[in-house]
Amino acid sequence: MATYGYARVSTTDQDLALQKSALKAAGCTVIRAEKVTGTKLAGRTELRTLLDFIRAGDVLIVTRIDRLARSIGDLAGIVRELESKGAALKATEQPIDTSTAAGKAFLGMLGVFAEFETNIRKERQLEGIAKAKAEGVYKGRKPSIDVAAVRRLRDVDRLGPTEIAERLGIGRASVYRVLATNP
Repeated sequence: MATYGYARVSTTDQDLALQKSALKAAGCTVIRAEKVTGTKLAGRTELRTLLDFIRAGDVLIVTRIDRLARSIGDLAGIVRELESKGAALKATEQPIDTSTAAGKAFLGMLGVFAEFETNIRKERQLEGIAKAKAEGVYKGRKPSIDVAAVRRLRDVDRLGPTEIAERLGIGRASVYRVLATNP
């Protein structure tokens, strides 16, 4: 039986030190950590490594359940995968232990609140963007493609879309979009 730790923060400027320290104190023999969003499982290579490696009798420990997943679906999928392998999930800051009925119940409740929090944050962000647009402050992301350069390479240098894309370091589909909207 081994005890593995998983630490995660969402952005590169956040620090993993507190989580790693708590996981070490909880007896984790291996700690995998990453700086990536928790709203989806895709791209979380360290978590995937742990889930692929974990065996019967092992325990996966996180500090809080929101470090593991931000949606009920993802959380349920992770727990099912652990249970199918005979492994358990525990949290250091919450009474979660999937090897007990009470721990499973508490896990379900926290998962609901984690997803609710994520949805509220998204709603607030969209409201802020809508307000900024209404006030003329929000202009969106600056264009990453120089339309004039695309036209010049087509009209003056007589290059095709593939050559234009290579010269400008952009995708060929982007060149076609520019040429379709800016003939």
